[in-house]
Amino acid sequence: MSQVKYVLDEESIPKFWYNIEADLPKKTPRPVNPANGEVLPSEALEVIFSKMAVEQEFSQERYIEIPKEVRDIMRQWRPSPLYRARRLEAALKTPAHIYYKYEGVSPSGSHKSNSAMAQVFANKIQGTKYITTETGAGQWGSALSQACNIFGISCKVYMVRCSYDQKPYRKAMMEVFGGTAIASPSPFTEAGREILAKDPNCRGSLGIAISEALEDVFKNPDTKYCLGSVLNHVLLHQSVIGQEAMKQLEMAGEYPDMIVGACGGGSNFAGIAFPFLGEQLRGGRKVDILGVEPAACPSLTRGKYAYDFGDVAGKTPLFKMYTLGSRYLPPAVHAGGLRYHGMAPQISNVFEQGLMRARTVKQLDVFRDAVAFARSEGIIPAPESSHAISAVMDEARKCAETGESKVILFNLSGHGHLDLASYMAYFANQLQNYQYNEKEIAMALSMLPSQTPKE
Repeated sequence: MSQVKYVLDEESIPKFWYNIEADLPKKTPRPVNPANGEVLPSEALEVIFSKMAVEQEFSQERYIEIPKEVRDIMRQWRPSPLYRARRLEAALKTPAHIYYKYEGVSPSGSHKSNSAMAQVFANKIQGTKYITTETGAGQWGSALSQACNIFGISCKVYMVRCSYDQKPYRKAMMEVFGGTAIASPSPFTEAGREILAKDPNCRGSLGIAISEALEDVFKNPDTKYCLGSVLNHVLLHQSVIGQEAMKQLEMAGEYPDMIVGACGGGSNFAGIAFPFLGEQLRGGRKVDILGVEPAACPSLTRGKYAYDFGDVAGKTPLFKMYTLGSRYLPPAVHAGGLRYHGMAPQISNVFEQGLMRARTVKQLDVFRDAVAFARSEGIIPAPESSHAISAVMDEARKCAETGESKVILFNLSGHGHLDLASYMAYFANQLQNYQYNEKEIAMALSMLPSQTPKE
């Protein structure tokens, strides 16, 4: 039984990003100033981000035009293919129809290139010379390094230490594209030195790496920061995924009953789910939307909906999100892109309003199902994407039991070609089935900002 592939032509690349904020019944709370609890004026964020990113961050417009320069670059990998996973369906003996949008065809091997090109272009037109960022497993750092190379801007990436050690070829990819990768926490920033003084062997976190990157921005006026997930403008850029999937499923003559995406900071999940959710909110068909988290870092399922910092050192504004506490240091799972203490404010808002569900999966189950998927479909998935795969396979097995022919769509957000050391560790029985640490989460939550923001 062969795969079925749905391909669009280049003219079908979306001309506009879709903004979920225009359709939400309850608007996402804006970030606030930790010093006084007041809503942060948009211009305050222009110290950190490009002017275009800040405008998009607070926009209420449903559609925002994609610059031609960005759209032209995206032609290298967009539109990305949609596959029907017939061989996986056969292996599971399920009546479910499983579709996946494959974002591993980009130069960086993941969906992250969709936002990297947009953010770096915005910095280029305003004259930024240096860009700094954080990265978990390295997909974002790779994408940003390539985008900076295209637009002639220097790029520095603080890569979470455990992933820096687990995934050396991601570091090599960043360097090939001209970026500089630094293990975080590092001895090059005050935030890094403070953490290393307490724990020289600290495995790092995205919250720590963000603190280091922002320190560079605050000390250097010709430097801006780009973020690979979490904030509204990043989720906006990823909406091209779901918009294309809508057209491709129309070609297949189907519409999803269920949409599944891995959730770390939220960018790939929002990319596939928000365009469909927006259609639902405007009176269209209802879709069961499921976000899947690692059991070791379950912000939606175990976190608190509260204002918190986006980083460990408290250099960011306060964002209202589901959080485990910015001081929570997740276990060193091999899905480094999902090791973030908080969830995107827009996704947190959607979850709070009951417009989606969430569940967790354990690391060993993730790799077990990733291997089964690869052997059926011929694509080795990234560990992050494999969280969605594991949940999809569970849902398909339920359909096999009930006989229900459900249409399930998920985002295969990247390939795992640079994660093969993690697969080797799995086959050698060297991976642990990490769970969250309840005491550490309780402690981190007890350290949430005490000031009540004035919404």
